Amino acid sequence: MNIHSDKILILDFGSQLTQLIARRVRELGVYCELHPWDIDDATVRAFAPKGVILSGSPESVCAAGSPRVPQAVWELGVPVLGICYGMQVMAHHFGGVVEPHDQKEFGYAEITVHGDFHGSDGIGGTDTLRARGHSQLLRGIEDRVNEEGHGLLDVWMSHGDRVVKLPDGFKCIASTPDLPLAGMADETRRYYGLQFHAEVTHTRQGARIYSRFVHEICGCGEAWKPGSIIDDAIARVRAQVGDGHVLLGLSGGVDSSVVAALLHKAIGAQLTCVFVDHGLLRHQEGDQVMRIFADHLGVKVIRVNAEARFLAALKGVSDPEAKRKIIGKLFVEVFDEESAKIPNVQFLAQGTIYPDVIESAGSKTGKAHVIKSHHNVGGLPEHMKLKLVEPLRELFKDEVRKIGVELGLPHEMVYRHPFPGPGLGVRILGEVTKQAADTLRLADHIFIEELRRAGWYDKTSQAFAVFLPVKSVGVTGDGRRYEPVIALRAVETIDFMTAHWAHLPYELLDVCSRRIVNEISGVSRVVYDISGKPPATIEWE
Repeated sequence: MNIHSDKILILDFGSQLTQLIARRVRELGVYCELHPWDIDDATVRAFAPKGVILSGSPESVCAAGSPRVPQAVWELGVPVLGICYGMQVMAHHFGGVVEPHDQKEFGYAEITVHGDFHGSDGIGGTDTLRARGHSQLLRGIEDRVNEEGHGLLDVWMSHGDRVVKLPDGFKCIASTPDLPLAGMADETRRYYGLQFHAEVTHTRQGARIYSRFVHEICGCGEAWKPGSIIDDAIARVRAQVGDGHVLLGLSGGVDSSVVAALLHKAIGAQLTCVFVDHGLLRHQEGDQVMRIFADHLGVKVIRVNAEARFLAALKGVSDPEAKRKIIGKLFVEVFDEESAKIPNVQFLAQGTIYPDVIESAGSKTGKAHVIKSHHNVGGLPEHMKLKLVEPLRELFKDEVRKIGVELGLPHEMVYRHPFPGPGLGVRILGEVTKQAADTLRLADHIFIEELRRAGWYDKTSQAFAVFLPVKSVGVTGDGRRYEPVIALRAVETIDFMTAHWAHLPYELLDVCSRRIVNEISGVSRVVYDISGKPPATIEWE
């Protein structure tokens, strides 16, 4: 089965939600790729998509020099779906009128998706809107029906400009009382535009809308499935590697763990993993890695216990960026030293995933602003002349997790919360010491253990403890003590670009606080972080 035979091209105009569009399409079993709006026509034709989706954007179609759609898109003869800015740029291209509006819309809206409209000429008039009616895109998709028999949808709006006059050949397929043109369609050419974000969870029928577009209108199958992805990746690895030997830096994180399991299935003994334990991992994480991969799966893993070396390099360093650079640089040095001891290695495997590929050319294909750099451990030594093997480079994180489970990795490992490459080094504020690391490791373990016990771990997107470089007076029995403070952090998010602090039950926080203070001698006080992102970042450093 060719998992790339049916594919969708997504053009990125700079929306922070563009990757979410791609994930929604992938979830429907259809392969897609993100490309910047200004790719050349030859690239568009060479990709040969069965459909094109135009993303939203913070830009204004009315502004001089604003992004436009490559001409080749309109020459492909395939369906096109425009989301927000995508709808506006489509309308503008075909002669419609787009205007800025004083009343911007952000947030919930109720859309009317069916029925006919009658009114006077002008905005909302029959000459402007033409006939309203059922569209192939929205037909039968509704949250409820009003008294007039019109279908209604709960959606998420985000726009300033709006289409006020449709291009020739288009009809209106959706509206709100304040936005007469909330959706448009040219059924003959299969061009559609929606002035709302169907990719977010707030648009409850969003998945059905995207399914209607990619499956029914574009005619795509559902070849993009975990089992098929694994089979394809194994075939590619074997074709690339042959009888060569592959080296992998195994961190214990989701991406490198899935790569290890996938490569082991593909090439078996031709794989050697180097696991650098820098002493800044979570509670018993190093032993868990060895137990799963070396003992259970039979993968050849070389464990390097380098805690003392990392702590010595971090002594006296408190600046967050300096700590990251030290940890990253030393990680590469240790990995390089161990790699030099392994003979006949021709390939180096990496856990590169699709967001890394996109962001390597600039955040979100270069069209959205960079919010924050990643916490990943440093890059490869420049002198390592090995060919790269990157079997996950087409996959989003949620897809990586799914194939990890399919490959037999423990669900608890594959679906655990994100953990920064520098580990506890960026969760210990100030200087990193062994005492601070051991204290934080235990506090974090207690917090996660209680979250799991209370059924809250999977309800949060990321949860962890932070060691603060301050001391607080506490009372234990008849004595007073002056000890460090632990902060707990738990957030809920869809894309990690924005996040809300998790409203954990007071009873749960109380249990966590009492256990941490009572079971860890070096802690006097526990606090809970209720900062959202923005303004705060998820990690403290």
